[in-house]
Amino acid sequence: MTPHGTRAGEDAEDLDVEEVLALVNNSNHPPGPGERGGTDSRSASGRPDASPRPDARHHATPWPQARVIAERAARSIARATRRAPVSVPLDAALGLTLAAPLDALTDLPSFDTSAMDGWAVAGPAPWDVRDDGVLAGHAAHEPLTDGEAVRIATGARIPPDTTAVLRSEHGRTDDKGRLHATREIVPGQDIRPRGQECRSGDQLLPVGALVTPAVLGLAAAAGYDTVTAVPRPRVEVLVLGDELLTEGRPHEGLIRDALGPMLPPWLRALGAEVTAVRRVGDDADALHRAITTSDADVVVTTGGTAAGPVDHVHPILRRIGAELLVDGVKVRPGHPMLLARIAETQHLVGLPGNPLAAVSGLLTLAEPLLRTLAARPAPEPYTLPLREAVHGHPHDTRLVPVVLRGDQAVPLHYNGPAMLRGIAAADALAVVPPGGARPGQEAELLDLPWASGGIGVCFT
Repeated sequence: MTPHGTRAGEDAEDLDVEEVLALVNNSNHPPGPGERGGTDSRSASGRPDASPRPDARHHATPWPQARVIAERAARSIARATRRAPVSVPLDAALGLTLAAPLDALTDLPSFDTSAMDGWAVAGPAPWDVRDDGVLAGHAAHEPLTDGEAVRIATGARIPPDTTAVLRSEHGRTDDKGRLHATREIVPGQDIRPRGQECRSGDQLLPVGALVTPAVLGLAAAAGYDTVTAVPRPRVEVLVLGDELLTEGRPHEGLIRDALGPMLPPWLRALGAEVTAVRRVGDDADALHRAITTSDADVVVTTGGTAAGPVDHVHPILRRIGAELLVDGVKVRPGHPMLLARIAETQHLVGLPGNPLAAVSGLLTLAEPLLRTLAARPAPEPYTLPLREAVHGHPHDTRLVPVVLRGDQAVPLHYNGPAMLRGIAAADALAVVPPGGARPGQEAELLDLPWASGGIGVCFT
């Protein structure tokens, strides 16, 4: 007999992640027109003395194109690694993508069952009621004969030869203890017949389906203990900077690290397994060791992506022979973000150090990269009109925190690169084109994981 949870895995033993990606991932963000962009006036670490690289404007990638490049990079990893699907227990599968069809391992229901509390009755009324009753989880009851009834609970197995279930509120007993119906009943009433929902072997969900809480319930009901899924991409986070505190209040030029607490749950919401969060000072050799010894699929760094005296990311990438796929993006905040291939099957996402700029980098580069690696379907793009005008950058896209009120998006204040007050209250980020947007103008929205109602709300 096949153990629960293995059947779909056997069907998919030759299916690799690349094939799953081919089924479920098509970009919803085609490359947009080229835009002339500028540079952030501050380094990714937030230091005012860090000037941008002289060629940053020339090489910066338009925002829509940067997202497409990140998706393509993920597909290149899938082709190179040929990662096999994994068998995952149900309690660890939330947010994964099915790598094999979910086929029913049993009929649902697996036997005729009562849909209501009441009486199982046979033949026409009145009925003599048996002394014992039928409860859920108990073995089959003796068959009924015409004129007999037995108390039955919701979910209990229907006794053989039952005509219908009479609901508790639709029955009464006379002074002789016989049961009568207070309204007409029909054969089969309030009985869920075996196989009503599915038959054994029916496909319940296809390859590429996202494992939601409801999918976990369906899988369990259908007989599974595990599901066959695309493995989570493994991510290591490197938090850079000598000026960062991990506790207490800012003092003497030191500031609290906001990204260390924020990034791991956000990355998990994007489908990643965060394997480590390491703090690295402004030390080039330490950063080099951290990057070159990581075995994660994706390394995420914070800060150090501009050209200041302690911005070491670019020199180290050159030193190890990495390929820069995105070197600056025409977006505000977050212009000095980057994406690099540091090995055949490994990438690095360099986030700016300012908190909202780092969020911009997450949604621009990390989200499409991790979503594609996890074989999650791309979200359907949508727009809403802006309630108020939004100031734009002359050349670059802006990402602005908004709250959703009815059928409009309301821009929030406190949206500077170093600020989290706006994004902490936001439902989404509005994509504001170069030059800004007027009141009532439609803007594309990027949902935040906890506000989208999707699987990303599970951060653990």
